[in-house]
Amino acid sequence: MKKSTFILGLGIAALGFTAFTSTTKVAPGTDANESTIIWTGSKVVGGEHTGAIQVKESNLKFKKGKLTGGMVVADMTTITNTDQEGEWMEKLVGHLNSDDFFATAKNPTSTIKITKVTAGKTANTYNVVADLTIKGITKSESFEATVKDAGNGYLTTANATIDRSKYDVRYGSSSFFDDLGDKAISNDFTLNVSIYSAK
Repeated sequence: MKKSTFILGLGIAALGFTAFTSTTKVAPGTDANESTIIWTGSKVVGGEHTGAIQVKESNLKFKKGKLTGGMVVADMTTITNTDQEGEWMEKLVGHLNSDDFFATAKNPTSTIKITKVTAGKTANTYNVVADLTIKGITKSESFEATVKDAGNGYLTTANATIDRSKYDVRYGSSSFFDDLGDKAISNDFTLNVSIYSAK
């Protein structure tokens, strides 16, 4: 695979779980060591990158152990790349922070704000509708979440596939540029979020 500054990111995805240190500033009720956001992005023709973004704040709401709403704030300035090292990693992270991707100097946070929750097909699963804000652009997204009782808290996990082109993340997108060939980056990226909430 040719290493280049492609990917899209955010992510939260893909849970390749990178834990955050206790120095991470998070809101009460969030355990920084158990709350993760992992991203995965891929080229249209083979190859992918993955990394992490720190949770800045979360406030998920529960009633009798059932998810009812809430929000999560991601600190986009902490975006990392975990599948490369050294110069290639630094170049990719720099590119992701630039205006080509997430313009983190202008848009330091992204948010997921739940607007609707309904029961899923199996126990402890939920169909969630949420407003996702990236680069100051807000769109409604739908995904499935799972809640597990973690003793003194709840562990909520969710996977979502997001079309970055809706959030003006244009680099390498065939929706905006012609003749990209094998350099085209998929519009879809995967977000995997895992949030620990104290009871």
